[in-house]
Order: sequence, then C-alpha cells, then structure tokens
Amino acid sequence: MKHYLEALAQTVRAHWDSPALADYRGRSVTFGQLAVSMEKTRLALRAAGVRRGDKVALCARNCSAWAETYLGVVASGAVAVPILSNFTPEGVAHLVDHSESRLLFTDADLASTLDFSRTPHLRAAVSIDDGAVLHGRDKAAARAFAERDALFAEAHPDGFGPADAVYPTDNEGDLAVINYTSGTTSAPKGVMLRHGSFSAVVDFAQRRIPAFPGEKIVSMLPMAHMYGLAFEFLYPLISGVEVVYLVKVPSPTALVAAMKETKPYVVITVPMVMEKIYRGSLKPALAKPAVRALMAVPGLGGLLRRKIAAKVLAAFGGRVREFVMGGAPLNPEAEAAFRKIGLPYTVGYGMTEACPLLAYEDWREFAPGSCGKPVDYDEVRIDSPDPLRVDGEVQAKGPNLCVGYYRNAEATKALFTKDGFLRTGDLGHFDAKGNLYLSGRSKNMILSGSGQNVYPEEIEAVVNQQDFVAESVVVDRGGRLVARVYLDPDAIRKAKLDEAAVAALPGRIRTAVNRRMPAYSRLAEVEPNPSPFEKTPKMSIKRFLYR
Repeated sequence: MKHYLEALAQTVRAHWDSPALADYRGRSVTFGQLAVSMEKTRLALRAAGVRRGDKVALCARNCSAWAETYLGVVASGAVAVPILSNFTPEGVAHLVDHSESRLLFTDADLASTLDFSRTPHLRAAVSIDDGAVLHGRDKAAARAFAERDALFAEAHPDGFGPADAVYPTDNEGDLAVINYTSGTTSAPKGVMLRHGSFSAVVDFAQRRIPAFPGEKIVSMLPMAHMYGLAFEFLYPLISGVEVVYLVKVPSPTALVAAMKETKPYVVITVPMVMEKIYRGSLKPALAKPAVRALMAVPGLGGLLRRKIAAKVLAAFGGRVREFVMGGAPLNPEAEAAFRKIGLPYTVGYGMTEACPLLAYEDWREFAPGSCGKPVDYDEVRIDSPDPLRVDGEVQAKGPNLCVGYYRNAEATKALFTKDGFLRTGDLGHFDAKGNLYLSGRSKNMILSGSGQNVYPEEIEAVVNQQDFVAESVVVDRGGRLVARVYLDPDAIRKAKLDEAAVAALPGRIRTAVNRRMPAYSRLAEVEPNPSPFEKTPKMSIKRFLYR
C-alpha cells in the first residue's frame, strides 16, 4: 500500500501545471502552486517553533486556502486539528484548548469572536486567507507567517520545481489528524487518526472509485468532517482531479448551477440531498398518470426510465458515473425510485473513527437496503450468535481505524473490545452474499413493554415516506412511541392546504404509519416540530436534543 503523501507527491510532479484546487467562480490553484504553498506553510511552521507531533488547528469555511494549509500542516509532520466553523465561539475555543493546539488557522470574522484567554497553549492565530496575524501571544510565531515569502526565497534561492515536491513517508504510525466528532448522542470527542489510516482509505477509493486527471469534483461537505476530508478532497486530489469548493453553503438552485457548470465525475453526498431531489422533482414526475401508464408498457417503459435517469444526470453536469451516499440510511421510497429508473447510486457506511469508510459496493453490485460490503482492508464482524439472522453490534479491525480519543482514556478503553475490535455502536447483520444491513444505533434502541427491540430508524423510514413529512425523530416517552415530525412547508404550500388540513396531518400520518408497523412499533402520537431538526455535518439528526 502506497503512502498517501508519496502518492500526492507523484501526482504533483506529474501534473505540475494542471489545476488542482479552485473556489467556485473564484481563484484557481495548480498542483505546482499547491506545492509552493505547502512548502511556505512548512517553513513558517518550523520558524514558528512547531515541531513534529505538535497540534495545529484549522477552523474556517471550505475553500482552496483551507486545503492548501491542511496539506502544508500534515506534510510538515504536525498534527492537523480540523474544527467545524459552525461550532459556537465557545466550542471552538474549548476544542483549540483541549487539543493543545500551538497555532490556529482561521478567518478574521471568527477570530474576532474568540476569547483567546481560554486557549493558553495557543501561540498565534493566523488568517487562512493571507497569513495575517489575528492573534499573537508569541511574537516569533506571529512573525514567521508574515515573513513566509522571505523564508521561502531563502530556502530555495535556485527556485522550487517538481523535483522538490517530496513529503515524509516514515510516519505511517504517527498521528496525522485529531478530528472532533459532532455526534448525535454526546459531546464531541477527539478522534486520533494516523497517516496510515489515510493511506488505507485513499488506496481503497482509488481502486474502487477510479478517478482520472482532468476530471472535477464539487466539494460541498465540510472538510472538517472526515467524510468530506477523505472523499471530496484527499482521494480525488491525489488522483489528479480538480477539487472545486462552493465556499458558501449553496441554495438548491445554486448547487444545481454549480454542478452543471463543473460537471463532476462523481457526487459524494448524504442521503438527505438526494431525498430532496427525489421529493422535489422525481416523485412528482413518476406520479403523473401518463408516466405511470407508459412505464407499464414493455419496451417503452424501459426507454422512459432511461430518459428520466438521463435528465437527473444532466442536472448534475452529465458526467456523473456514480452517486455515493453515506452518513445515514437512504429513505426506502426514494431508493426504490432510484432503482426503478436505473440511477447509478450506492450507499456506503462508515464513521469518523474509521477514517471514515467501513463498507462500500459499486452501484452495479449494490444490494438495495444495504450499505455495501465491508472494505477489503478491514475485518468486519457482527457480535451476534447468528450474524445472518440476528442483529448484533458491527465491529471492525484494520489499518484505517483510529487509535482512540485524545486525552480521554476512559472513552478509548470503551471503544475497543478485548481482542482489539472497534465497537461501532451500530446494529446490523449480513446476508449470504456478505452485504451489510444496519438496523440502527445500539444507543437508540428502545425496549418495548413486551420485551421487543424497537429501532426508531425503522419507524422513521416509514414516517418519512408519508406525504408532507420532511424529516422525523421517533422517541420513547414513558413507554409510548412518539414521532416528532417537521412538515415540509413547500409541499404544504404547493398543495394549498388550509389550517384545518394542516392540523389534521399528524393524525393522518400516525394512522398511515401504524397500518404498516407491528403492534409493538406503533406510534402513540405524532407531534409537529416547529423547525428542521439540528444536524451533524453528515446530516444526521442530533437525537440527544429531542426527547
């Protein structure tokens, strides 16, 4: 298995003048310019007193400058600490302090909100855009970034070319990243991932989802989250692909426009995005009487399905070979529609602690309802007496897995079994072909009064199929199952429902859902939620907020 930084160096040298990074309708960076930027960051870090193993935090919006800085940090031997920019200022300061970060790369707006008295380990905060000093407890550290161009000129008086792009490969076992999770059930924990973790994941992605120089990908997931970092940034960039950043969180219209213009080869996303596309355009089209009638005509139905799929692909630029979804289960109704028209989609499975991938299958072999097959670099097992019939915890061992949680020995100990397998906390089973099916989180499981195991995710999948439901959370209230639902305001507006009709929706939803559920999983109540549920970066609902 090739070290991912060596693979990056080879790509940089081979494609020196080709585009590597871009901000949508903004600045563009070639692989050669990226290499120069990485070297300037390395030299400035060294001059600032940052040594191998020291922590360097990054907290800013997705952009090409974030990507350049991150690569400079990890190639220097320092440990990158990506922090989500939508955390509260108090949360950011806490994580900078908890990680013992020596430097922080951020932007001026966020820096102005931080209380630096709460970050005693921090020597300086530097602008991710231009290297300007935003906070300088250590004057030498602050001065290093103001003088990085001079440091570069002094270090490379004869110029800097492709042959100079050389990065360390003797660090497979060293920490590369501390990634703070934004979990659905608890406070953030610092997941410690080694360079070898990234080598395993990048190698797998290049083998199973081939990408080629000259192609493009749109990055819309947070790079401070492992899914976006590994699959919308590192793997495609190392493959020679140009990574295009949206910079701002786009509206659906802006996202479609960016996709059409960029023409990505793959779309890495979360199910919620694809479910919105299904509800907004595909479902209404498939529900038309004329379309339904034509679908049933032999030969003609297949042609119509291909045309509908082509229209969906055209909305994403027309060059997408596969939609890869992860982070949450795909709504069964949407999945059935994607399957019906032959859309090239697949659903994977992973977690931050696995950097992040644990299961994937190519769309041609993907089994509906599953999350693919275990990745070939891991041993994945089900802690169950009968893994083909009885759900148990999914557990894994392999080179991609984290080594624990930073400064949290108790949580680290609980994360692993006695024989070294990582406990995912997810419940599932295999089928005879090795496909993995998840039933829910072990922490979310509800034990009914009759002793039955109730998985709220399974009920939510049915609730979310009902008309006018945008999303839902099922909770246990003293032995009563209650579905909190956020009703889709756009769907209600289009249907021209009056107040009385809207008020009747919870009862209609409850009746429709209970017709499809066994007695022990039936809802006692459906409760409207006034606003969308708060979510993690991978768009999982923060369940611990809703009880």
